[in-house]
Amino acid sequence: MADAGRRRFRAHPDTIPGLALAAAATAGEDPAIDDGPRQVTFGELLDSVWRVAGAFCELVGPAERIAIWAPNSIDWATAALGAAFAGATVVPVNTRYTTCEMADIVDRSGCRLVVAEHEFLGRSLAREALAGGDRRAVIGLGPGSEPGTVPLSSLLSADGGGAAVERRLGRLGPDSISHIQYTSGTTGRPKGAMLRHSSMVTTTREWARIVGLRSGDRYPVIAPFAHIGGHKTGLLACLASGATALPFATLDVERLAALIGAGGVSVLQGPPTMYQALIARWRDAEPAEAAPRVAVTGGATVAPALVREIVSVLGVRHVFTAYGLTETTGVCTMTGPADDVDTVAETSGRAIPGVEVLVVDQAGEVLPPGRTGQVVVGGDGVMAGYLDDPAATAEAVTAGRIRTGDIGWVGEDGCLRIVDRLKDLVIVGGLNAYPAEIERVLLECPGVDQAAVVGAPDDRLGEVPVAFVVLRTGLEPSVADLEAHCRSRLADFKRPRRFVVVDGLPVNSSGKVVKVDLRRHVAGWPPPHRAD
Repeated sequence: MADAGRRRFRAHPDTIPGLALAAAATAGEDPAIDDGPRQVTFGELLDSVWRVAGAFCELVGPAERIAIWAPNSIDWATAALGAAFAGATVVPVNTRYTTCEMADIVDRSGCRLVVAEHEFLGRSLAREALAGGDRRAVIGLGPGSEPGTVPLSSLLSADGGGAAVERRLGRLGPDSISHIQYTSGTTGRPKGAMLRHSSMVTTTREWARIVGLRSGDRYPVIAPFAHIGGHKTGLLACLASGATALPFATLDVERLAALIGAGGVSVLQGPPTMYQALIARWRDAEPAEAAPRVAVTGGATVAPALVREIVSVLGVRHVFTAYGLTETTGVCTMTGPADDVDTVAETSGRAIPGVEVLVVDQAGEVLPPGRTGQVVVGGDGVMAGYLDDPAATAEAVTAGRIRTGDIGWVGEDGCLRIVDRLKDLVIVGGLNAYPAEIERVLLECPGVDQAAVVGAPDDRLGEVPVAFVVLRTGLEPSVADLEAHCRSRLADFKRPRRFVVVDGLPVNSSGKVVKVDLRRHVAGWPPPHRAD
């Protein structure tokens, strides 16, 4: 599409198309996505999006839903933005899902169109997506083809539909639903959170502003685009700031380390497990000459030692921690660039502009600073509700505020401290033991790289803590060392009754530990001894 054609389009600035149009207008010749062998500028990306949007207008109506089942790539970004320009709602589907899990989400969302990768990790997601028969049309991504699918390349070769796209953009507003984002489902059947365009755009702008993401930055997007941390604080953050996204289809630590070593990375975001892998590689080497300027983490227990090693081993200048959840369109709180290491490591920062964070007791009364209770979040980022589930929506949201299910407290400094998840709480003989606290203590033990704590059934106490630990090669503490470390730092009821040494912890696609798998492991386990 010619520049004159681009300028013809208008979209509300607080919508995803508005964000993309602004990026093309201000940084049209700058690289938007660098996918290794393929690169596109912001202008070229918009050209492709316009063509795909025109084709989508012929396939789905306004506000209809389009599922995307594919790894991070330029094609994923093109399809998702094309859906937004067509006034459709994107339903991201995790590439780790089985065919049955994918079909459940696609069917519950009412998607008549699925965009799926031809070949990924030995599977043809496009072929599996066709399993639903003629109820679905499938657009295939990547090389190869499947009979019955339409290749995305055929949509990119079209040059029509401009009038239809303009009409759809005219109907699109800040309150329109941009995504139905399904929760991870680690504790039950995933629920579809309906997220608004304005929530996506405004919280993304704040995230980019706080971390200092800017034009010229090169930002590897490790989180799957199917996750809000990938398509929002990854892809959309680059659109909001003019930075270049480097999509990773899977976490390839060697590729990431090579990029960092060559000075090709300025901003990093990922779970603690990603940083632990990088630190293990660099611990005995000099920091990269052109180390990343910014590192962002969160979503799990962040040990102070890890934050310090991100600075000392990786050479990062600014480390941020953040807190958020799918139902609040991601980020709620963040630390700031002026915060010291202890604040970054021990808190989740302050509420970002436009977000309200409160702590309440069991009766819903707001607690003063320093008191522990359930974290409640309000503001424009709160979801519109769960798709077709008014009961679950009413249970979670009251008067525009969502009960997060997280236990925490806010200090006099305004920073949020997450203590644990309500569902992760281990009640030992009537006393509350918070796994996150126990995990933090374990991570302070020399030689412990990762730790996760869950409750195991106990006839007398109800349940007791069990710790799963990943040890650092060459510096493996014994079980006696672990017991002694916990004995000196934890009350007796908090101390793990058993330590299970494992090679790795089960994690989902966003890097979070899947504790339901660990609970299955300990279910029915009789404690060999009790240190009551």
